[in-house]
Amino acid sequence: MDEIYDFAVIGAGGTGFAAAMYAGRFQLKTIVIGETLGGTIILTDVVENYPGFKKLTGMELAEKIQEHAMDYPSVKVENDRVTDVKKEGELFAITTLEGKVFKSKTLLFATGTEWKKLGVPGEKELMNRGVHYCALCDGPLYKDKTLVVVGGGDSAAKEALLLTQWAKKVYMVYRGEKIRPEPINYDRCIANPKLEIISTTKVVQIKGEKKVEGVVFDKPYNGSTEFPCDAVFVEIGHLPLSQLAVKLGVKVNKKGEIEIDRLARTNAPGVFAAGDVVDTEFKQAITGVAEGVLAAYSANEFLKGKA
Repeated sequence: MDEIYDFAVIGAGGTGFAAAMYAGRFQLKTIVIGETLGGTIILTDVVENYPGFKKLTGMELAEKIQEHAMDYPSVKVENDRVTDVKKEGELFAITTLEGKVFKSKTLLFATGTEWKKLGVPGEKELMNRGVHYCALCDGPLYKDKTLVVVGGGDSAAKEALLLTQWAKKVYMVYRGEKIRPEPINYDRCIANPKLEIISTTKVVQIKGEKKVEGVVFDKPYNGSTEFPCDAVFVEIGHLPLSQLAVKLGVKVNKKGEIEIDRLARTNAPGVFAAGDVVDTEFKQAITGVAEGVLAAYSANEFLKGKA
């Protein structure tokens, strides 16, 4: 007889492990399956907005949440990528890249997002050769270089500020009239002498042969649409990784985000969702963790109702 879990979590970020921690408290037999343990928060340099910790790295926060979850003996982890999910009678069958199949009575999608691409000529061709999506990962390669950050939200501002630690100059290029980070990060951007904002402007091409040599704007800047730089960091948002949920018949909105209620329940019985993949307006590590906890609660209530 195959091992059957009470609660299966697809996604091993803070949201997934927070859900697993509470599932452990409910004594649910739980499996967390994810390719990147810790999720995207591990790529964040400094976290200053998680209650209880004035300042710590994303890696430290992820490790603390994971360690807490693993303190419960009913919680297990599988470091693998889920490639397929289907319903088999009353159970969910979850298949991984390595060909393993896990069966569970309930299911949580905590799959997060992927970086949104610019979709301009040169981006794909020069990816990882000057086109990047993570300042912490690739910023140290560009000491004393000139960098472009595309985007104007809070994430773009934080990426730009981080890059000023290494770069000679960082330019934030934003299509709107004014960048829109949180006020504290807006003030930091304005005060940083190594950071300059180019507003109401779009990057329409990334140029270079073997590596990035510059970008092309849709309007002149200092008399030219061509702008030399050594690398481009794209931070224009994220796309929800909801494809597997859609396959199960789970409803998503126009953005592809999974629709949930206040208890992290989807339209599909026994299927829950939490974190960056859902339709919550305000997405932060703390809100994802809260949704994960609600999902574990809802899964436990669902299982009690079926007992």
